[in-house]
Amino acid sequence: MRVATRRGKPVAVRFDGVALAATEGDSILAVLLTHGLLLRRHEFGSEPRSGFCLMGACQDCWVWSAHGGRLRACTTPVADGMILASQPPAAAHEQLRP
Repeated sequence: MRVATRRGKPVAVRFDGVALAATEGDSILAVLLTHGLLLRRHEFGSEPRSGFCLMGACQDCWVWSAHGGRLRACTTPVADGMILASQPPAAAHEQLRP
C-alpha cells in the first residue's frame, strides 16, 4: 500500500538479486508491483502469483529476508538496504546445485 498524500524519502532494496528503487513507507508488495515483478509461481502450475487479500490474512505474499525470516509483502514496509527473496534461502541454494 502507498499513502498518496505523503511521500517518503527514496530507498533502495534488492529482490531476487534485482536492485529496485522504492519510497520509504511503501509496502514490499507495492514496490514489487510498481516494478512489474511477481512474488512467485503457483505450486500446481506455472501461473504467476502475487498478493491476494492485501491485508495480511491470506499469507499468499510471503517473501524472505536475507537472514531467512519470512515477511508478509503486503503489510511490511520497505527499509533502505533490504535484501529480499521470493524463496527461502535454502530453497534458492538447492536450485543452484547441479
